[in-house]
Amino acid sequence: MSDFNDFNNPQVAKLPKHLRQFIVEQHYEKYTPIDQAVWRYVMRQNYSYLKDVAYYPYIKGLQRAGLSIEYIPDLQTMNDNLGKLGWGAVTVDGFIPPAAFMEYQAYHVLVIAADIRQINHIEYTPAPDIIHESAGHAPIIADADYNSYLSYIGSIGAKAMFSAKDFELYEAIRNLSILKEAADVDEAIIVKAEQHLRAVADDMGEPSEMALLGRLHWWTVEYGLIGTLENPKIYGAGLLSSIGESSSCLTEEVKKIWYTIDTVNYQYDITKTQPQLFVTPTFQNLIDVLEQFADTMAFRRGGTESLMKAIGCKNPATAVYSSGLQVTGIFTDMGVDQHDELTFIKTSGPSALAFEDKQLDGHHKLYHKDGFSSPVGKLSGYEKLLEDHNLTELEALGIVKGTRGALLFDSRIHVEGLVSELLIKGDKLILITFEDCTVKEENGNILFQPDWGVYDMAVGEKIVSVFNGAADKDAYEELTHISDKQTHKVSYDLPTQKLHALYQMVRDIREQETGYEDLPEIYASLKAEHRSDWLCALQILEILYHTKQFPELEREIRISLEHRALNEPEHKKLIKDGLHVIENPVTQLITEEEDL
Repeated sequence: MSDFNDFNNPQVAKLPKHLRQFIVEQHYEKYTPIDQAVWRYVMRQNYSYLKDVAYYPYIKGLQRAGLSIEYIPDLQTMNDNLGKLGWGAVTVDGFIPPAAFMEYQAYHVLVIAADIRQINHIEYTPAPDIIHESAGHAPIIADADYNSYLSYIGSIGAKAMFSAKDFELYEAIRNLSILKEAADVDEAIIVKAEQHLRAVADDMGEPSEMALLGRLHWWTVEYGLIGTLENPKIYGAGLLSSIGESSSCLTEEVKKIWYTIDTVNYQYDITKTQPQLFVTPTFQNLIDVLEQFADTMAFRRGGTESLMKAIGCKNPATAVYSSGLQVTGIFTDMGVDQHDELTFIKTSGPSALAFEDKQLDGHHKLYHKDGFSSPVGKLSGYEKLLEDHNLTELEALGIVKGTRGALLFDSRIHVEGLVSELLIKGDKLILITFEDCTVKEENGNILFQPDWGVYDMAVGEKIVSVFNGAADKDAYEELTHISDKQTHKVSYDLPTQKLHALYQMVRDIREQETGYEDLPEIYASLKAEHRSDWLCALQILEILYHTKQFPELEREIRISLEHRALNEPEHKKLIKDGLHVIENPVTQLITEEEDL
């Protein structure tokens, strides 16, 4: 991405190629006057309510992240502010794969969906949007303990093994969220997408590491509470950005449970409100639970069980030998002895070798385009590990460059050929290259034969770690699967464009404190041509209430809105809450908090 915009933010500038591929431009100019009004409505509601139930001073957090109640945030302003906290932000197109999302957090970069919810999803949207991502996640970044947890779960999530089924689930969730947030989609299509998601979710089998870690992420970063079971405060972004659920979640109907490692046993449904929530006494407890979970993961455990996860993944993963050599590829086979210890590992298709996350010269995926296989274990009859042998000791073994040599492993795998290269990194032998080489098992099964070419034999007694993705991601050019389903881009008909113009006029009058004489005509147009609108009417009422202009018109609008609240259940809470904020202005509360 040659024209990559890093917003002069050091964290964004550090993003590697495989993460930059998800970034889209924000295109601030595409936000309509209705979009801006939706942002302002939600943020005023959020602040009016969250000042009492959010864990931290919400408005201070907003300001420190470069957010305002009045306007959808501009990415440059957010980056200027988040940069001071050691973080950055980029915009993406809807849901991105979980591993990539996690890795952004490890790089201290917030991923923000560029789109904003429609007015008919103003209380809650199943799709990620700029309200959720920025107003939910960004304000709490100023809390050092919390942002340590956020980046730490990101770095662990980037290593989590996932299953092929996880990809199916991701696509099903992404598809449903796009359909639900798109305008004018046939209800039957949405029902079909919901049924498909349910079918995929019911057929997941044993949850992968990524699925389990996703649960911990959901119940903390998205839906977490902190404090006591009796009087918790909200810190999860999903709650902070949902004006519906943030108020209902603290009622007794929603069960509160202490957050422990057992939380991994609780699945979640992205399309429904949560039946229970988890309370952590401190943010340090989040890190402690994460440590407990990380100790069960393949990147810390290694061995046979971890390699089985890699084979189940059917996507590139990396196995690390005890010598430090890293093998990246799609793992398809392994050998195991009677004690369930690995005897060899095998990848198929493009594979690469690395050390300390840097690809070894010449050992790229074109060179190893047909896969890689190598023994694992100790040499038969030798206590000293092969990886710990220096050149003199190797000579005693008969392993000398330019001469033929043979090795027999405890597993009875026999390697024999002309030694052409010995690669030592630090004080460890990590690779022996043979020409004219035969590798076979005790039963005569051939693992490699001379006419297959050069044989690169990995050296190491054990596989100590297995993790998702490539060791050197940029060298491997791991362009992650990007969904071919894009979020829907709206084109507006003439009546909608006229409605946008009315919203813009109302905003201009409010901000410029002039042009009040146009309000009766604007309201007349709303009544005549846009009878379903309630938000623009609320905004006109707000101006009239505070300026004491046109008291008869103010009374007419208030009666009309109250009548709609009585007769339209879907608008009742929205209108009532809107009236409450008009009479209890947010600006006054902001000033009070700033004085604290």
